[in-house]
Formats: sequence, structure tokens, C-alpha cells
Amino acid sequence: MKGSSRWLTWVALALITLGAGVLRLIHVGQVPPDPFYDAAVRSMGLSWHNFFFGAFEPGGAVSIDKPPVDLWLQVASVKLVGFSATSLKLPEALACTAAVPLLFLAVRRMWSTRAGLAAAVAQAVLPIEVLTSRSDTMDGVMMALIVLALYLIVRANERGSSAWLLAGAAALGIAFDVKLLESLVALPGLAVLAYLGLPGSRKRRLLQLTAAAAVYVVVALAWLTATLIAPAHDRPYAIGSTNGSAWNAAFVFNGTDRLSGKSIEPLTVYQPGRHYPTATQSERDHIPILPASPTRLFARVGPLSGERLGLVLLLALLLGIPALIAGVLDKPERVDDTDYRMRRATAAGLGVWLFTGIALFSEMARLHPRYVEGLVPAVTATFGIGAAWATSASGRARLIALTLSMVVLVLYAERLLYGRPESWWIALAGALGAVAVAGLARIRVRPSTRSSALLSAGTLALMLLAVAAIPLEIDNTSIENRVSDAGYIGALPGEEQRELSSYLIAHQDGAHYELAAESATGIGSLIVKDARPVVILTTYEARVFTSIAMLERLIAEGKVRYAFLETYCGKHTSTTNAACSAPAKWIRAHGTDVSRQAGLSRDKVLYLLPGAKP
Repeated sequence: MKGSSRWLTWVALALITLGAGVLRLIHVGQVPPDPFYDAAVRSMGLSWHNFFFGAFEPGGAVSIDKPPVDLWLQVASVKLVGFSATSLKLPEALACTAAVPLLFLAVRRMWSTRAGLAAAVAQAVLPIEVLTSRSDTMDGVMMALIVLALYLIVRANERGSSAWLLAGAAALGIAFDVKLLESLVALPGLAVLAYLGLPGSRKRRLLQLTAAAAVYVVVALAWLTATLIAPAHDRPYAIGSTNGSAWNAAFVFNGTDRLSGKSIEPLTVYQPGRHYPTATQSERDHIPILPASPTRLFARVGPLSGERLGLVLLLALLLGIPALIAGVLDKPERVDDTDYRMRRATAAGLGVWLFTGIALFSEMARLHPRYVEGLVPAVTATFGIGAAWATSASGRARLIALTLSMVVLVLYAERLLYGRPESWWIALAGALGAVAVAGLARIRVRPSTRSSALLSAGTLALMLLAVAAIPLEIDNTSIENRVSDAGYIGALPGEEQRELSSYLIAHQDGAHYELAAESATGIGSLIVKDARPVVILTTYEARVFTSIAMLERLIAEGKVRYAFLETYCGKHTSTTNAACSAPAKWIRAHGTDVSRQAGLSRDKVLYLLPGAKP
């Protein structure tokens, strides 16, 4: 790369990264937080015990359902700049911003500088990535770690270095610690990339991969194993587990149950034939994700609609797959040529990664939009390679592929966007311009001329304009509407929470616990506000955590005075509803309803516990 060209490349990358940062950070404090994980961050900042185990409430009796590695970053953030909606999201937003230049570095080494820049643009503006990076979840940090693992493995392939490979395995292991089985989407593809990309004999490569697998397993299971060092009575009960074990929560509740669709989380099912409101973006976002099908990721509506992922994914398939195949078929004279080895490994690795993710998320029973973060780097990297290949200054096949992809882009976008907004016209102009310039380059300019390079660069720029125009509009809408992909489990109505908190603070009478909560997930926002220990009556599926006898003992010792029961147990209420648990029924039968005295708008939610002094 010549000096001037190198300088322009780094300027372009800096601008792309800056744009990515703006999309992820602007007004991020206005995005609604996630009460469940924010309660854990608040509690974890109170003691080292809570910090290590990922305690959900300040008393450290129960913990969240995942390793707390990502939450450690959030705790550090709130300690540095204060507890706020912005500081809680900073680690995710910054990690996703850093993933943009990191992806460029990886794709540049796998393929070319042009491919790296195109991949960086796609990563910077991809709506599902922007949405996730602005949400108070851990998926964005996991994705950034996967991109880091990709880069490290590519470096290992270049050098034949075991150290780089082991570092990549460690990064992927940390990604598992952040979001468990979701990170495994990338594992088969990265393993193939390493095996085919490393130089040397088959035996040597297998030995290197065996060592990398050992490092991965050790790092991935490090936190889960470390929890076993503490005595059982010191370990919080992992929410979601059936036996209190963090291992059970990791591999059953967040593993097999997620894949099979068995989960107690509320699930709104898409109903074919039902008329859903589609007048606004917000209404379309509230349409449930479509049922499992080969076309689910390309749907017109829903929070994981084609405009958020499917548009770029479709272009990655139309352009990236032919580019990867062409890169393998274009074999150099020397069989052991490093570039050919890298391209062969890239084609196989990205292909496996891409189709593994597509197959999984097309058929997965329970799917949240943020789950596809494990697939996003494969989509944007494959798109970048395809964009660079299709916009080169020569080749009839490339011109045909470019033309076809631009036609598909324009037609598919019109279907997705409910009309023809300004972004559609920009996409159309960019698509027409890219095809026109590419055609001019093929007809009038020889590949060796300087004009050919300029026309090729212009074609790529116009194509990226066409591709980025629509995602940028979707990003802007998400920012304006303060859209989040985080859950709202445990979010109490603002006025009710203020009244509840004020009443409890004024009537504690020295009690250690602020109240007894019906379920582990129903009181998160109050924990965020008051940072007081809470007695958890039940965990998921109404599993009793605090028995009636234990509760009576706490009451007798003056440690808890009130209980908050936010749901009701009716004749047709599911037995897995916490309201129908034994301690909840006992409180309703023997407690005193003080909801109205506390200024609450509902009856039978706040109770003075039986035996507690008025």
C-alpha cells in the first residue's frame, strides 16, 4: 500500500469509527434501562461477594442467571462516572464501537483493504447492531470479543503462531463467559478458519487446535468452576436454575431450554392471518418475531425485520458467497502460497459461520433480536468481501453480480420500508450510480490504468451509499424512538415505585430487609432505586426459595415487615405463577393490606406481614 493510499485508508476508518460511535452513544441515556440486570449492577457494587457472584439483590441471596463478566464492566463504569442510564450502557456502546476498526483489521488481513472498509461500514450502520449496542444487555460485549477472537486467529494464520491462536481461544472463552451458548454460533467457523489457515503439517495444526481447545474450555468454564470453591451456603441461588447451581442456569435454563423453546419468560406468539397495526415503526416493532422458517430473518415486520438484518444478510449471500468461491477457485501457481491459504480458510470459515447462524436463528424456538449478535460479524465480513469483489474494475461476472444485487436491494427495500422514503431514493441513486460506473470501467478502461482504480473506488463508494442509506434511516428512527432490545422485567410504574419507596423508608422500624418480594424478577427497579436487601420468596416457575417457616422466623426477628405481591392468583392462573406459591398465599391470607395507606393505586399488593408490629 502506497503512503498516500495508506493515509486515506486510516482517515476513512477513523471517520467510519467516529460515525459508529455517534450512532451508539448519542442520547443513549434516554434509552430505557433493564431493571433486572441494573438491579444486579447496583447490588454487585456493594460488596466483593456480590460482585463476584453477580448477586441480584443487595443481600446476596440470589444471583442472575448468567456469569457476571459483562456486569463487572458496568459496575466499573458506574463506579467511575456514577450510576445512571448512560453509565450502565457505556461498556456495551464502547465495545461495539471498538468492534468496527477491529473487524476492519481482521477482514483486511483475510482479504483486502477495500473489503475491510466495506465490512466496517456495514458493521457501523447495521440496525440490529446499533440497536443492541444501545441496549442495557451483554450481547454487544460478547460480539466484540468474538471479533477480537477472529482478528487474533487471523494473525495466528499469518504467522503460524500458537501464541496468537491461544489468545484467540481465550477471547472466545471470555465471550462464552459473557453470553454462554450464544457465543458458540461463531465457534465452528472460527475452528475451520484456524485449521485451514494455519501453515504446517496436519499433525502440527491438530496439536495447535487441541491446545487452543483446552485454553478455550479452561477460560470458558473459569467463572463457573470458581463458584464451586466457595462453600455451598455462601453461594447465591442462581435465578433460572432448578437446583440453585450456576452450572444448571448456564447449560439448562440458558441452554437447552432456550433452544427447545421451554422458558417461563413471557412469549408473545405471532398469529398468522391476524391484522397487526403497521402505520408506525413502533407498531411494526411490537409485532412478534415470526415463527421458525427459512425466511424468518428476511421478514417485513417485527423487531428482527429484514430492514435490521436481512437486507445486509441478503447482500452478503448474493455477493459474499460468490466472492469467497471465486477467491478459492482463483488458485495461484504455487500451492503453498500464503494468500491462497488465507483465502481458502476465510471462505470455509466464514461460510460455516454464516450458515450455522442462519440455520440456528431460522429454526430457534425462542428468539430475541439481540441473540443474532453472534452472527453479525460473519454477515458484515462476508458482505465486505463481496462488495470489494463486485466493485472491482473488471470481470463480466462481477458486473452481473453487482447489477443483480443492486436490483434486489432496491426492490427488497421498497417492500420493507412501506413506501418510498428519502432513504429509498438515495439507495436507488447509489445503486444506479454504482452499476453505471462499473459498466463504464469495463467498457472503456483497461484494468492496469490509474483511471481503473479510481472508477473501482467510485463504484464501491456508490454501492456503500446505496447499502447504508436505509440502515441509517432505521438507526435514526430507533434513536428518536428510544428503542431498546433489553427486557423490562421488574420495572414498576414510576409513580407507584415512588410511593412504595417513600412509604417503606418511613416505616422500616429497623428491619434489615426492605420487603419480601413475590418473585426474583418482579422488584428490580425498586432495588435499583433503594439498594436495600430484599427477601426473595420464589425464583422462576414459582419455585419456593423462602418457605413460610423461614419467613415467619425473619418476621419474628424483626428483619422484614412488608411484602410486595404484584400479581394475583385466580382460578385459571398457572401454577408456575409466583402469586400462587405457598408463601404468597400465606401472606394474602394472614397479612394486612396497606396498599392504600402507602398511596398505591392498587389494592392487595403491599402487605404488612403477619406478626410484624404496625
